[in-house]
Amino acid sequence: MANAASGMAVNDECKLKFLELKAKRTYRFIIFMIEEKLKQVIVEKVGEPTQSYEDFAASLPADECRYAIYDFDFVTEENCQKSKIFFIAWSPDTARVRSKMLYASSKDRFKRELDGIQVELQATDPTEMGLDVIRGRAN
Repeated sequence: MANAASGMAVNDECKLKFLELKAKRTYRFIIFMIEEKLKQVIVEKVGEPTQSYEDFAASLPADECRYAIYDFDFVTEENCQKSKIFFIAWSPDTARVRSKMLYASSKDRFKRELDGIQVELQATDPTEMGLDVIRGRAN
């Protein structure tokens, strides 16, 4: 049931790219944006598996909201190679209020479309989603 507050449709490409990241590890990250004219969430950018966390962070606009998925690889204390899929709701303080409200009201519906998210982060500035924060939440 769509309503004006959270009536953003999710473009099929969003789900397809997420499944490719989850199952085939085709991407390191995916950045999604709400296309207001189309009233749907679309894929803005994908990052190749070789790209770093810094590449990912640099891909988020400084003054606009986005949703992002990041596939974080790490080694446990038992020396096991692991990976966690992070959902990051990027909502910088400098973004327009309308944009922040739109992303906040559409987030839960969008997340439900992406089955397999393991950790969620809400960030309003880069320090709230720094690599140290990601590492801490992965364990």
